[in-house]
Amino acid sequence: MFATMETIHLLEQADELSAMIIHSEIGDDYRTKLKELEEDKEAQALISEFVKMKERYEEVQRFGKYHPDFKLVTKEIRRLKREVDLHGTIWAFKQAEKELQNVLDEISVEIGSAVSAQIKVPTGNPFFDTMSSCGGGCGAGGSCGCS
Repeated sequence: MFATMETIHLLEQADELSAMIIHSEIGDDYRTKLKELEEDKEAQALISEFVKMKERYEEVQRFGKYHPDFKLVTKEIRRLKREVDLHGTIWAFKQAEKELQNVLDEISVEIGSAVSAQIKVPTGNPFFDTMSSCGGGCGAGGSCGCS
């Protein structure tokens, strides 16, 4: 497939839109929170510890409750997950990430619905998925009763 002038123009507009998002207040906040997370040694150590424990947890899960360390590892992964979720820098980053994702979801839905009401835009966000008349059910080949 070769690029037409119209396609090139659309790609240029997409680049402009992405630049606007990157330089928006939400984009700036996301990058700031990401930098703070990357520079927070305590948060990085906690994330590293959680990743290691997650690997151990996945190993234990293969055997389930019959693994000798099942209860210990399950309890520890929950403790670490809570600690990660409540860490200030990590929490702030996750909030900024969520806000940016919401904007990207809104833009995707806007573009998709502007083209056609039948366009399915997977957002991973139940709010946006229920906004369409089908809730994203048609894409899997089911009969959702779309009109």
